[in-house]
Amino acid sequence: MFEELSNKFDKVFSFIRGKGKVTEANIDEFLREVRRVLLDADVNYKVVKDFIQDVKNNVLSQNVFTSINPAQLIINTINSQLIKLMGEKRTDIHFSNNIPSVIMVVGLQGSGKTTFAAKLANYLRSKGRSPAMAACDVYRPAAIEQLISLGKQVNIPVYSDDSKDPLKIAQNASDYCRQNFKDTLIVDTAGRLAIDEEMMREVETLKAELNPTEILFVVDAMTGQDAVNTAKEFHNRLDYDGIILTKLDGDTRGGAALSIRAVVTKPIKFVGIGEKLDAIEPFYPDRMAGRIMGHGDLTSLVEKAAEILPQELDEKKLKKLEEKLNKNKFDFNDFLDQLQQIKKMGPLSQILSMIPGADKMLKGREVDEKPMKKVEAVITSMTFKERENPNILNGSRRRRIAAGSGTTIQDVNRVIKQFHEMQRMIKQMKKGKMNNFLKNFNIPNI
Repeated sequence: MFEELSNKFDKVFSFIRGKGKVTEANIDEFLREVRRVLLDADVNYKVVKDFIQDVKNNVLSQNVFTSINPAQLIINTINSQLIKLMGEKRTDIHFSNNIPSVIMVVGLQGSGKTTFAAKLANYLRSKGRSPAMAACDVYRPAAIEQLISLGKQVNIPVYSDDSKDPLKIAQNASDYCRQNFKDTLIVDTAGRLAIDEEMMREVETLKAELNPTEILFVVDAMTGQDAVNTAKEFHNRLDYDGIILTKLDGDTRGGAALSIRAVVTKPIKFVGIGEKLDAIEPFYPDRMAGRIMGHGDLTSLVEKAAEILPQELDEKKLKKLEEKLNKNKFDFNDFLDQLQQIKKMGPLSQILSMIPGADKMLKGREVDEKPMKKVEAVITSMTFKERENPNILNGSRRRRIAAGSGTTIQDVNRVIKQFHEMQRMIKQMKKGKMNNFLKNFNIPNI
């Protein structure tokens, strides 16, 4: 996410860090490079112009020329302005006192509206809501079937009928929610390949009749400046409440995320970060600025871990594992359990993107998850007895495990060697560091 933008910023920052003292000429030269980086990222020209001017005004107002660390002051100012540009603080979904609270999802065809509707329903349920969805895209082939299929995957009801009238379907869906104790209705509306009058009239009618609590505009982050232009058109007609950026895990340059809020003055509420139906994150401007600046996003990483670890590492299980570690009886079953917990946190590339400095170590390379899968395959090919007592893994057993896991004997030997190295590391650990070990379990590479 934003690796290219982050890397370019880092190169520009190295220029100003190399200056013990700065002059106004230095600052102007530095800001010219920042301007170039932002324009290369497809950020709106007017947004860039205002951003650069705001940064310069703030830097000069802080007596940068007499500062002990002028470079850090300038970089901190850019970070602050990025946060301001993207909205300063998290903006939540609002709900009405009426049943159901109606949330309309609008946008162009192909932006990811239907998938986002299911992601949002799944997310809201995890926060205690009881959602349902209405399939109101009666034009796109298989749109209704797609929403029904997604609803089944997350076990959330989808209302549809044969009326071919989006308003009637939405109204009937509202009745369904009241009859079935569903407090939130997410309405998936029709889109087009481009904005047209028929589509806009339809969503305007839905807004007028349904009186939605929220209208969320979904836009593909990979479309760059076009996303901003589309956002303006929808905003002029609907005055929507928030923006959803999808496909932020793809090859996006960052222009949409940095421009769209400033242009339409509406908050970004969620971002899509993958294809899975749990791949959705609330948008925090300060955390996103941290990722762009190369500072990582440890807060989101901790929150993501907290969603997984309490389910897996309850007090009883923690105590049992701690006892095994103290007795040096940590085995392959425990090893496999830890690997599977890490997998639940999402792709390794996303996890690493939240760790400060990890992107610089990777230098734009793809994160290869095959080693982790290979380790898992090797362990699951062991018998329960072999997992409990790795010392019995002789040559014939290792050949059988290699054949069963689709790996080589060398791979099996490497996994076993790393496991024994980890056992030795655990033995040397001080007892007071046990909880830190459990929460920061390292993934081996083979």
